[in-house]
Amino acid sequence: MGEHRVSRRGFVKAAGAAALAAPAIVPSRVLGALAPSRRIQVGAIGVGRISREHDLPGILQHGIARVVAVCDLDAKRLAEGQQLVEEHYRRKGEASPGVRAFHDYRDLLATGEVDAVVVSTPDHWHARPAIDAALAGKDVYLQKPASLTIAEGRQMSDAMHRTGRVFQLGTQQRSTEQFRVACELVRNGRIGDVRRVLIGLPVDPSGDEEAEMPVPKNLDYDAWLGSTPRVYYTEKRVHPQADYSRPGWLRCEQFGAGMITGWGVHHVDIAHWGMGTEYTGPVEVQATAEFPKKGLWDVHGPFRVEARYANGATVIMSDALPNGVRFEGTEGWIFVTRGAYAATASDPVAKGKSAEALSASDPRILASEIGPDGVHLPPSAEHHGNWLEAIRSRQAPISPAEVGHRSTSACLVSHIAMRLGRKLAWDPQRERFRNDDEANAMLSRPQRPPYETAAQV
Repeated sequence: MGEHRVSRRGFVKAAGAAALAAPAIVPSRVLGALAPSRRIQVGAIGVGRISREHDLPGILQHGIARVVAVCDLDAKRLAEGQQLVEEHYRRKGEASPGVRAFHDYRDLLATGEVDAVVVSTPDHWHARPAIDAALAGKDVYLQKPASLTIAEGRQMSDAMHRTGRVFQLGTQQRSTEQFRVACELVRNGRIGDVRRVLIGLPVDPSGDEEAEMPVPKNLDYDAWLGSTPRVYYTEKRVHPQADYSRPGWLRCEQFGAGMITGWGVHHVDIAHWGMGTEYTGPVEVQATAEFPKKGLWDVHGPFRVEARYANGATVIMSDALPNGVRFEGTEGWIFVTRGAYAATASDPVAKGKSAEALSASDPRILASEIGPDGVHLPPSAEHHGNWLEAIRSRQAPISPAEVGHRSTSACLVSHIAMRLGRKLAWDPQRERFRNDDEANAMLSRPQRPPYETAAQV
């Protein structure tokens, strides 16, 4: 069968805008007094690069919400984030009571003005503010990955379910049509039984040693380090002071795992969606990776992960593969990628390198229609809007907490295998490695007080 490609405009049209099939997730006792006529009052925790270029624009475009507060540990970024939001409302001609600015996110959570928060902080500051927000009765949109460690992710997901808050992980590929179409076709057997899923990811470069620098007066560096160890300040460990280009913390294992979670959570989430394994994970993982032997930036370089799932499929992740997700089945294959979409201007892969968003081994696969009795995945036109609508309806959004935790944990299990360089047996139900104390010790990290997640759950 010949290969067939289509552009983003040539996708198979989705069947009508069906409502989310998920049941209501919040009991009436915790719904609060959010009347349908009232706008959702949103607070932005972290107003750096991803917030300014992706999350704030994602919220501000929707009339059912209003950003009323911003928070950041960098006073300069805090002021510029406040200005960005206030200027948005001035341009729209809306009378504005002003946007409140907070240094400490806990003070933002304590105000009765905020119904929900968007958490756009570095990876090591994901789980704790999300948990605190849920305990404060706020709904949560959280940038991926869901957590720095698997233990933190479990605490976060449990807190969301225990409090009944509406949670959305920032895996926005679910709200991009080609990914939903690809997963629907796979789920409906259009390529037969899935045997293998190939995931291509970018990698980050290593860096030089960097000398200690004075901490900028506008940055609360101790709080920025959070639960991670105290280390000296240098600008390339944190974020640029002059602009909003890609920050150095993304390349430091102290604060994240590198591209295996930074981009991997997006693609693993799609692999899980297509395979129907959203609430589980691999049962066996082996991996190899190159790690820098010196320099400040120490996340992984070239790598290869092979993860086996209980359904018999094998997921292979590597920087040597094309960026995207390729489902291979007994009767054909489907490849899906972002195409011309980029979340920020500093995404590490140029748009032109992944311009063709959806392709298949046979044109009939993409053209086939899914009948009323088939699997229909919920459509979402925009990820932040999907979350806001879920706050109104009190139904699960498209990337809820447990699904986000499982996408993240599959990547963190892979990272542990990359670090250990040997085959690991994973129990996705118990979330433990089988008979491997060394690997299990890597499910969590020591947390520096007073920033521990375990302190509040």
